[in-house]
Amino acid sequence: MFERPGGGESAVLVQLDFGQGDIAERLDELKLLAASAGATTSAVVQGRRERPDSALFAGKGKVAELADTIRDFGADIAIFNHELSAAQQRNLEKELGCRVVDRASLILDIFAQRAKSHEGKLQVELAQLQHMATRLVRGWTHLERQKGGIGLRGPGETQLETDRRLLGKRVKMLKERLKQLERQRVVRRRARTRREMLAVSLVGYTNAGKSTLFNALTKAGAYAANQLFATLDTTSRRLYLEGSGQVILSDTVGFIRDLPHSLVAAFHATLEETASADLLLHVVDSASGDRDAQVSAVDGVLEEIGAAKVPQILVWNKIDATGVEPAVERNAYGKITRVRVSARTGAGLDLLRQALAETALEHGDPTPYAA
Repeated sequence: MFERPGGGESAVLVQLDFGQGDIAERLDELKLLAASAGATTSAVVQGRRERPDSALFAGKGKVAELADTIRDFGADIAIFNHELSAAQQRNLEKELGCRVVDRASLILDIFAQRAKSHEGKLQVELAQLQHMATRLVRGWTHLERQKGGIGLRGPGETQLETDRRLLGKRVKMLKERLKQLERQRVVRRRARTRREMLAVSLVGYTNAGKSTLFNALTKAGAYAANQLFATLDTTSRRLYLEGSGQVILSDTVGFIRDLPHSLVAAFHATLEETASADLLLHVVDSASGDRDAQVSAVDGVLEEIGAAKVPQILVWNKIDATGVEPAVERNAYGKITRVRVSARTGAGLDLLRQALAETALEHGDPTPYAA
């Protein structure tokens, strides 16, 4: 029986076209995801199909081509830019003789590497366990050591049943811990509400420049890098605005298309900061040719977490790469809809501050925002 290797950095990427479009952009994103996870792309295998194959996802001919490519390049892992079922993953691993990772597992792995805070680590572990619970294959008996091991097994219980029960206990414990942290966050949110501060959350596609913009506005020094999911933990700072006192600005985790539902569920408490905000600054990488699809993907996640009705201002970032001038755009009713800026150079940030000040004044009397 094929034994799953523990790791590997040389990867063959697989992108199939089922008629969804944007294949070039999806492939570029997969390469960034693989690099963010620490893998080196050795080769790319592409193809077209009407629908996924029920057993191998890609079909026998394409899997044979993939096997040859893996052998020729000496790759350790095959990364599919699609969601695979547990059966498809097992079948592919048997056919290819190497570890197979789908898109959801890849994103979860990146989150596991990026999580720094205690809460972030708990959320990622919960998401991983919930994702893996659907494809449990004799991998969780190490959890016995946390409870002493001997005496845990029930009468007549199979190994898989033991694994599933231990996994359920761990998931329950993680959920209880996260609920405690959520209650603490609710208390802090109530205190902020009593002070009547405008709550503003930065949202956007991963690598759109949210953390760079957050640092440029607040001088917070939050970690920012040209990589996917550089920020997982929500960071909040007070931002002082001339003429309207201060607002609370929060930097949040970046979104991505086809974000695993287990991640959305595990990060629900953190994402509630977004749903409870008074205003969302939706940061968009204006230099990306896929920006419209990215905006739609973010709006989809906002809908899923109950934040679709929170007022938004689009922040058209990275104008230094497009040659567009800084500006504020309004709709027919005079409401600000978009601000064009460059977080890297600082162009247009004064216009964004003015837009925030205007929103703060519209939100209520400016007096409560004073320090």
